[in-house]
Amino acid sequence: MPTADRPSTGAASARAAAIGCLLALASACGDGPRVAPPPVTPRHLLLVTIDTLRADRVGAYGHAPARTPTIDGLAARGVRFTRAFATAPITLPSHASLMTGRYPPSHRSRHNGMAVAAGVPTLAETLRRAGFSTAAFVAAFPLDRRFGLQRGFDVYGDRMPRGADGRPANERAGQLVVDEALAWMGTHDAGRMFLWVHLFEPHAPYGAAADGRPVAARYDDEVAEADRQVGRLLDGLGARRDQTLVVVAADHGEAFGEHGEIGHSVFVYDTTLRVPLVMAGPGLAPRLVEADVALVDVAPTVATLLGAGPFAADGADLSGPLGGAAWPARELYAESFAPLLDFGWSPLRALRGGGLKVIAAPRPELFDLAADAGESANLAGADRARTASWLTRVERISPPSLDASVAADPEAARRLQALGYTAGAASATPSLADPKDRTGVAAKLAQVTSGEVTGATLEATLRQILAADPGNPQAHLRLGVVLAESDRCAAAESEFTAAIAARMPTADAHLGLAGCLVRRGKAADAARILAQADAVEPDNPVVAANRGILLSDGGRPAEAVPLLTFAVELDPDFHQARFALAIALARSGQREPAAVQAQQLLDRLDPAAPQRAEVARLLRALQ
Repeated sequence: MPTADRPSTGAASARAAAIGCLLALASACGDGPRVAPPPVTPRHLLLVTIDTLRADRVGAYGHAPARTPTIDGLAARGVRFTRAFATAPITLPSHASLMTGRYPPSHRSRHNGMAVAAGVPTLAETLRRAGFSTAAFVAAFPLDRRFGLQRGFDVYGDRMPRGADGRPANERAGQLVVDEALAWMGTHDAGRMFLWVHLFEPHAPYGAAADGRPVAARYDDEVAEADRQVGRLLDGLGARRDQTLVVVAADHGEAFGEHGEIGHSVFVYDTTLRVPLVMAGPGLAPRLVEADVALVDVAPTVATLLGAGPFAADGADLSGPLGGAAWPARELYAESFAPLLDFGWSPLRALRGGGLKVIAAPRPELFDLAADAGESANLAGADRARTASWLTRVERISPPSLDASVAADPEAARRLQALGYTAGAASATPSLADPKDRTGVAAKLAQVTSGEVTGATLEATLRQILAADPGNPQAHLRLGVVLAESDRCAAAESEFTAAIAARMPTADAHLGLAGCLVRRGKAADAARILAQADAVEPDNPVVAANRGILLSDGGRPAEAVPLLTFAVELDPDFHQARFALAIALARSGQREPAAVQAQQLLDRLDPAAPQRAEVARLLRALQ
């Protein structure tokens, strides 16, 4: 999987302490005084993170058309932070900061697919040691257990449904996630409880783009659905509700054209960094907090509120200020290495404090946030001395390069690509393009990955991307898929070939090319391409299954059996591979093993699955 060099526990702790003392200027670094928990200590913690939720699209944050009664109600009876910020506009690094209280340079997850460093303490580990039962239920692949956030959870629900092709999906509906969470709560009615629920609404795609409704309306619909699911969780608490600290936050916001950005992950403007953050529960009086806070503050704060602190973190323990102490004067860090890893452009790093914000980029930016909340007037050129001073502080926190190249886990990279992310080189030099100069390419690609463009417009958009960025491998791959689906395989083959030449870390382009070659009657060429795919992704069950099917259909079923068996062993729920294995076994004269595979497939299929009839016919023929 993509990962940076992982420091030892001691090195990571030292790094965290250095960053924490640099940034949390007035918070407790070292052996400062500890703030006692509030007089009323909550017994339980419910943490809900809502993916891609802009603060200004929630009713409590001033959005009149919002349909967010649950979050608004929590804000009315609890603490609403008006200026809360993510550490990265990216799902995994932002959640890692929330769960560890550390900035990305310390927890080491710099992009989706880059695991949290081993040994970095998590909130779940702390609470489990304090006697809590812990469970998490997540709605999207970027938070899969392989990326490190499962540590400390007794139960980590990250199983995704499967599509028609047998592959696991990369996201699931909030209702399914909450169903699992409620079922878990129903079995844990004794003892203290920490439950984390992640909802993927309102991440793109927003509803059905084809219905012609404005993006804003469809986005608001998804926000309303997320709010409804939060309401179900609160109802599910039952008698525990009055004993539960409830925290609702987003991991990052979403851009709808601000600064030329569509979606999120590239830029570090407040459009995608500002998030809603609400805390409500025993001991918290209703109040509005207008001080700058960050998601790194959540873990140390709730650990103290729950009586499980202190929690070593870069973030500040806000329990004292919430109880009446002075708010610390601080500088807050944020970054995005997505421009580097997705496109080969310069990464962006930002630091805010005292009403100012600097963005480290090939052309630096300095903003007076008090006078220019929209970050539209860059003062860097007119105030070079102050800009240089701020940039020096940014460099102390993180350089513009990563410690090691990113070696992509191909299966993870493929699933992240489906959500609009890729993985490339991990080195940065001053000559890399400034993302501000590439907004058009990034915005168009975001429109593609979000599902906002379809049909002829989709093809035209992909061609526009390639005209501006001829080597873009993701655009070549997606255009190849569009062409193949419209029976233009000859043209699709050149696009798949270009994606392969760009050394994408997955075998998807090989699979697309092989599929076209088979449709054109070039089975031998397809087998050669699939062999190359196997070298790129040796443990990809889809590659193994397709190689086996080609052999079986080509009159060599006995040679197909090991490949198809391997595919099923890798992924027991890959139904198409199991069906092909049963066929290959039957063709090679192994009727009894074929019948066993057919029966196992029938047992695994959903009772309403349309494939059941065909499998049943095969089973009858074998008996």
